[in-house]
Amino acid sequence: MFDAVRILGLVAASLSAIMFLPQVVRTWRTRSVQDLSVGTLAVSASSMVLWLVYGAYQRDVPILFGNSINLLFTLTLVVFKLRFGGAYKAGR
Repeated sequence: MFDAVRILGLVAASLSAIMFLPQVVRTWRTRSVQDLSVGTLAVSASSMVLWLVYGAYQRDVPILFGNSINLLFTLTLVVFKLRFGGAYKAGR
């Protein structure tokens, strides 16, 4: 059963999960990835994977939910960076 603390965690995780959505939508629409930092995306994805391992160990639904969605959006941005960015073009 869900208690108040679990609901609070799910609300917080939901807000965290949608944090990257505007960036994903903007990047998809504009096809512009110039301002996306590869380093930030790498650290973000690594952090989320570690949170998922921790959440699985703790069997913590809010942690698993929020970080799964965040990882999905971050990996989407990585794919966009590779697909739209030509990350290895001259001058970059």
